[in-house]
Amino acid sequence: MTPVPPGRLYVVATPLGNLRDVTLRALDVLREVALVACEDTRRTARLLQAHGIRTPTTSYFEHNERFKTARILEALRSGRDVALVSDAGTPGISDPGYRLVSEARAEGLPVIPVPGPNAAIAALSVSGLPTDRFLFVGFLPARALARRRALEALAAVSATLVFYESPVRVVGSLADMLAVLGDRVAFLCREATKVHEEYVRGTLAEIQARLAAREAVKGEVVLVVSGAPQAPAPVLSVEEAFAGLVAGGLTRREAVKEAARRLGLPAREVYRRVLDPGDGQ
Repeated sequence: MTPVPPGRLYVVATPLGNLRDVTLRALDVLREVALVACEDTRRTARLLQAHGIRTPTTSYFEHNERFKTARILEALRSGRDVALVSDAGTPGISDPGYRLVSEARAEGLPVIPVPGPNAAIAALSVSGLPTDRFLFVGFLPARALARRRALEALAAVSATLVFYESPVRVVGSLADMLAVLGDRVAFLCREATKVHEEYVRGTLAEIQARLAAREAVKGEVVLVVSGAPQAPAPVLSVEEAFAGLVAGGLTRREAVKEAARRLGLPAREVYRRVLDPGDGQ
């Protein structure tokens, strides 16, 4: 008897808010799989209904993750394809999914990404802060002391920092960031792609004051914070720059040219200051 090939686990990104922010491939997968494992079946039902999809769903969230992982793995072993989705964005990114993906990988079951929306990347892309290097932090600890300690560990990181935060804790978290990190440039992304979406760039103090003045903050929050300022490079004298280059293996003539380039000086000025007249090297 020919063994049944295992099913595929698709990790499917879904809209952050606007139900049209979904890829054609994601819709195809959600239609074709045998089962959709979702963080909240009611939230996912709205997406499926909006696109005329009738695939059965099952809940998969933090408190039933261990139990449901075993069930879903059994479905995959029996040859059924399963789509994993979260309430919004990409599963496993501060959302349920890590355990299932890890155990499926450990068994050699196929796990296939269906990429799409992600709140952290969406916020970073419109923040105007450096995107060449960034650190996704996710949620900080809920308790103030633990939160400050976590921020202290990040204080020297030069990459742009990306945080998720609860609307009920965001004002306190911003105050702690201001106290620990200093008043850096930051960006608030709230309710991305939804009716009341809000995007604000300013200093940590400005954003904290803006939110603190409200009766309540609502919705999903992403905070993008500039990294630690780089220490200025030491200013070298012509003689120091030349000596360092020669020590690094350049000939004196090569070192003159390179020192001139680095210091923005004419080569003849560097030559005059570091080499004796008539030195042919």
